[in-house]
Amino acid sequence: MKKNCIFFKKSGIMYTWVNMMSAKMIKITSKTEYDKLNEAANLLAKGELVAFPTETVYGLGGNALMEDTVKRIYAAKGRPSDNPLIVHIAEKEDVYPLVKEVTPAAQKILENLWPGPVTFILEKSDLVPDAVTAGGKTVAVRMPEHEIARELIRRSGVPVAAPSANLSGRPSPTKASHVAEDLGEKIACIVDGGSCRVGLESTVIDLTSEPPRILRPGGVTQEMLSALLGEVEGYAPKDEDENAPKSPGMKYKHYAPKAYMMVFDGGNCRNNILKMVEANFGKRIVVLTAGETEDYPCETINCGETAEIYSQNLFDILRQADEQGAEVILAELPFEKGGIATALRNRIYKSAGGNVMLCG
Repeated sequence: MKKNCIFFKKSGIMYTWVNMMSAKMIKITSKTEYDKLNEAANLLAKGELVAFPTETVYGLGGNALMEDTVKRIYAAKGRPSDNPLIVHIAEKEDVYPLVKEVTPAAQKILENLWPGPVTFILEKSDLVPDAVTAGGKTVAVRMPEHEIARELIRRSGVPVAAPSANLSGRPSPTKASHVAEDLGEKIACIVDGGSCRVGLESTVIDLTSEPPRILRPGGVTQEMLSALLGEVEGYAPKDEDENAPKSPGMKYKHYAPKAYMMVFDGGNCRNNILKMVEANFGKRIVVLTAGETEDYPCETINCGETAEIYSQNLFDILRQADEQGAEVILAELPFEKGGIATALRNRIYKSAGGNVMLCG
C-alpha cells in the first residue's frame, strides 16, 4: 500500500497532517468469497480506515476502541469533531461492553429489530473513547443487517465506528464507486458489496429519554418502534438545534449536491417547476420526478413511484446530476409523512438546504 503525506496545514494553533493513499478495492459477490474480507478485517483491527457496505449506506469504518483511528475518520471526511459516530457490531452480545446498561427498551430492539437499520442510544461505558461520542456520555450502537458488514466486523474482532463513507456534506454513498469518488485517496480499502438496499441512513432512537425519542428517521419507522415500545416521540426539526447532539445528522447541512437544489413538496407541482425552469433559462437544469417523467424542457430523472424506491435512488441520482454538470436541481416530492417517507423528506430537505416550495 502506498502512502505519502502531501501537505501540512496550520489552523490557529492546531497543526494537521493529511495522509493520502490509494484504496484497495475488494469486491464480494457471494459468501464463497468471504475469505477476501480477511485483509480488510486485519486493516480494521490495526487501526486503518476501511469502507464497507451496509443495508443503509456505505460506512467509513475504523476501530472504535482506538481514539487516534477515530480522529482519522473525522479528518478523512472533513467532519466536525462535535458530530458523534455510530458504533457497529457483529453480534448482539457485543453491545454489552459498550454501554453501562442494556435497558428493557434496548433489549426489545435487540431481540426484535436487530440486525437491521436502527441505532439506539444508551449511556456509554468507559471502554468507548470520547472521540466516538464527541465527548458526550452516550453512545449510538447498531448491528447492521448486511451480511458482508457483519462478517467484516466479526473477522476484525473489534467494534467499528462508522459514519457514512463520503466527504462531509456530500450525498451519502450507496455504491462503492461513490466512496472511491470521495475518499479513494484517503483510506486503505473499500469493500464493494453492491448497491445498498435501503439507501438512507439508519433510524436513531434515544433510549436515555422518556419517552424514547427518534433523533433521525430512517428505514425502521416510528410506527414500527411504537408498536414495539409503546409511546415513542417522533423526529422533530427542533431537534436540529441541539448544541451537543447525541446522534449524527442533527447539525450541519448534509447530503448536498454541488448544484443549487429546490424541492417541490406536494401534488400538482408541474406548473411551479416549469416557472422555475423558465426563471433559470440558460442553465443546466435537471428535474427529479416521482414516476413517469413529465414533458419538461430539460433533463429529467425518474427517482421512483414509491417512497421506498425514491429513497433507494436519491443519493445515487444526486450524484448522477452532479456528473451531468447540473447547475440547478428541481425535485418533486409527492409523498406525505409516514413510514419511510418521513426519512426521505428529512434527507431531501437537507439536500436542498431547506429550499422548499409547498405545492397545493
